[in-house]
Amino acid sequence: MRALVIVDVQPDFCPGGSLATERGDHVARLIGGFVDSDVAQATNYAAVVATQDWHIDPGSHFSDEPDFVDSWPRHCVAHTEGAELHPALRDVDFDALFKKGQYEAAYSGFEGTFEGESLAHWLRSSGITAIDVAGIATDFCVRATVLDGLKENFEVRVLTGMCSAVDPQRGDAALAEMEAAGAQLI
Repeated sequence: MRALVIVDVQPDFCPGGSLATERGDHVARLIGGFVDSDVAQATNYAAVVATQDWHIDPGSHFSDEPDFVDSWPRHCVAHTEGAELHPALRDVDFDALFKKGQYEAAYSGFEGTFEGESLAHWLRSSGITAIDVAGIATDFCVRATVLDGLKENFEVRVLTGMCSAVDPQRGDAALAEMEAAGAQLI
């Protein structure tokens, strides 16, 4: 069985947000439309889940002088509008929302939890063996989620048209890395 994993499609990662990607809003609308599309219905996803950066006190992950590699401007602070799901996804009936990064940096959706359960455990207990991944940012959280999904022995496909990178060149390099690790790019 296959699940759709939507990674960090939140206003802070979209134009106007504190850590915006250029294509964030576009990708959010594409994903929102895809979830209700005939293509998604034909794929017959057993589950649709999302991850959210949900920072309470992530320590050195936030910086007033970020290096944009290991430290970042404040973003996705828990219980703020920037941390909520993008408006294009607010009507999606998610099976689970996995929050990550409360007290540390967390890039992979597999670092998140829903009702105390990890993403890997939740997927396995739901009978999921394969995942399709889309979201923000290709070169960070999508990359980490895909690579961790492979390490957890899931079959992984990346819906490349529904991903937005912080940096387009790093995004392309991340896609190549994911493919080399065993993910299928579609």
